[in-house]
Amino acid sequence: MSIKAADVKALRDQTGAGMMDCKKALTEANGDFEKAIEVLRKKGQKLSAKRADREAKEGVVLAKVSEDGSKGIVVKLSCETDFVAKNEDFINLTDSFAELALKEFPKDKEALLALPYDGTTVGEKIVEQVGVIGEKVELADYEKLEAPQVEAYIHMGNKAGVLVGLNKASEEYSEAGKNVAMQVAAMKPLALDEEGVDSSVVEKEIEIGKEIARKEGKPEEMLERIAMGKLNKFFKENTLLNQTYVKDGKMSVQQYLDSVDSGLTITDFKHIKLG
Repeated sequence: MSIKAADVKALRDQTGAGMMDCKKALTEANGDFEKAIEVLRKKGQKLSAKRADREAKEGVVLAKVSEDGSKGIVVKLSCETDFVAKNEDFINLTDSFAELALKEFPKDKEALLALPYDGTTVGEKIVEQVGVIGEKVELADYEKLEAPQVEAYIHMGNKAGVLVGLNKASEEYSEAGKNVAMQVAAMKPLALDEEGVDSSVVEKEIEIGKEIARKEGKPEEMLERIAMGKLNKFFKENTLLNQTYVKDGKMSVQQYLDSVDSGLTITDFKHIKLG
């Protein structure tokens, strides 16, 4: 049967598939628009299964904050190549998922994948896009954050996204929040403070400290004290509030926040990056 160019264009506009793929799908579906969409989705499912073991280390990370500034989300849509990651359609698709996540604020990644999207679900749309793009595509990560004030930062051309929550809200804190978010992107802290570090990590660091001191010939009775000193250094290097503030090496992040307003601090942070 004859397939109208307008129908091919309409299918392309809705799915993002190539013109020839859209024409083939419409031909296979005898001109039925909905069946043609299903044909494209099945193609995506087949290709998705074939490429399941591929590595998807490229992609787009976006962070967004609600209008009232009390909620934020960060999402990562992964693909196989930098070429696809830089494609405007792929960036726009990630942005639409981020907007939906901010609006619905799902509890986790699985809940986000199940949300209705464009007549299907986010998860099914992603599978469809595998057929459109020809690469493995996956919603690799999603985080959300609530606080009196949330600030977001997108690093290095959509290669990392950060959210930080402040314990107090004011327009005057916006710059400080963004500065700390940039600190997170640059210094990659493991936790907010000492209490946020897993006990197994603390125990391992103490044992490493003792072993180093022992090999250096330090007396056995001094090993614990030396190890605790090394642990404090570990906390300073790896916990956000204790880290040296990158824009002023004379103070910690918490001291910087106190300089903005006494008692101002970070309640939590989220950091998602490619790789």
